[in-house]
Amino acid sequence: MFAESVPVVEVSTVPPDGFVLDVREDDEWRAGHAPDALHIPLHQLPERAAEVPRDRQIYVVCRIGGRSAQAVQALNDAGWQAANVAGGMQAWALAGRGMVSETGADPKVV
Repeated sequence: MFAESVPVVEVSTVPPDGFVLDVREDDEWRAGHAPDALHIPLHQLPERAAEVPRDRQIYVVCRIGGRSAQAVQALNDAGWQAANVAGGMQAWALAGRGMVSETGADPKVV
């Protein structure tokens, strides 16, 4: 289980200028995501990890927290400072945090 070994933060504690890494699939991303998030689907993270800054805290999201926990564990094992955002984008949306879509429709979590 990831919960015991992976740092977790509440959505409300992610600073407005925090670096958000979204590890969801393309269709989920297009439907709605944090405005300034970096999108790297979980399966692409090994090849694209260099795009994630090493000099700051990383807040990782997926839909509800499972994939992001895997990403956090991998990043932290490789020397990053990453934390799983509890509840993922579902919690983000429920908290009223900013979201945008790539489709032109109102952003939503799918």
